[in-house]
Amino acid sequence: MNITPGARLPATLNDLFLFAMMLTMAAVLTTAMVFQYHGGEIPCPLCLLQRVAMFGVCFGAILHFRHGYSARHDGVSMLSALLLLIISARQTLLDIYPRPGHSYIGSAVLGLHMPVWSIVIAVAILLAFAIKLAVLGGEGLRDRQPSPALGRPARWLSLYVVATCLINLGSVIVQCGVDACHTTEYRLLSGS
Repeated sequence: MNITPGARLPATLNDLFLFAMMLTMAAVLTTAMVFQYHGGEIPCPLCLLQRVAMFGVCFGAILHFRHGYSARHDGVSMLSALLLLIISARQTLLDIYPRPGHSYIGSAVLGLHMPVWSIVIAVAILLAFAIKLAVLGGEGLRDRQPSPALGRPARWLSLYVVATCLINLGSVIVQCGVDACHTTEYRLLSGS
């Protein structure tokens, strides 16, 4: 089947969108790990759940680059973004009023802490998906494999995201053990 360049444009724009989204999420997750390992800022349980949701957003894009376009893959990313929004809104509302001995966890980046940034990121992802679906639709994307030009970079980025996820999983096991994480202590790291 011969594909005209005009018919390929929506699929290429979709590939670029998903690659940029996955690259952005990888950068956010890498920055969180730098703060954790270099800055000694141990993430709280809600912060860890936010990372899981961000990995879920990336997972939808990874599925796209491995198996081609499917609305289900976009759905995985959007549901993960919605989960990120719920978790980060909960944490922001818990920390919005300063209480003695309790404040936002971690350093602020450009004046905002990670839970607030996560709200901004989740809303931006959901808005970007809404715009993408409104502009590109889904009809021109079906039965199209990802762009060959983005294939190799997307595979490498996917491997990086999976490696980052595994490092985070190992870190959580060291931090919390195989039990649920607690907000008051980190048993394996505190020496008790």
